[in-house]
Amino acid sequence: MNIVVSALVVVHPDGQRLLMVRKSGTTSFMLPGGKPEPGESAVQAIVREIAEELGLALDPVDLEELGTWTARAANEAGFSVTGTVFLHDGIPDGLDVEEPQVLEEIEEAGWFPWDALPADTPARQFASLTRDHVIPHLRKRLRARSVQAPRDSTPGYWASDQA
Repeated sequence: MNIVVSALVVVHPDGQRLLMVRKSGTTSFMLPGGKPEPGESAVQAIVREIAEELGLALDPVDLEELGTWTARAANEAGFSVTGTVFLHDGIPDGLDVEEPQVLEEIEEAGWFPWDALPADTPARQFASLTRDHVIPHLRKRLRARSVQAPRDSTPGYWASDQA
């Protein structure tokens, strides 16, 4: 069985870490996002899910589709997940970088180093979609892309010297 989701990449202003969330009752951290409702596009789903999970109002203009990948589902044994992943341009308005707010089914949010994601442990794992697909894509992207400053001109955001 396959689960379809939309997910969001938010890079910390230091350019070194990704925002990840952990749902209540689970041990796996993953990118924020979730399943589209009937008739929703991937973009509509990520905007709604981020409002529900993090209390943020995303503007679709600030989203860039990175790709769609399929991996083993993090919290549903025997399932796969196909995720359409979006990159947010800069830090979303209203996101408290020091202490991201969590709502709904989200138990915890945290920043994790995308270029040196810690190993999985029995107490904490990272979603395969993020570890095996999104992070390798980001590595290639950074090496291939000449980076422009984001709209908020946060120093170090996606800086080419981070690669």
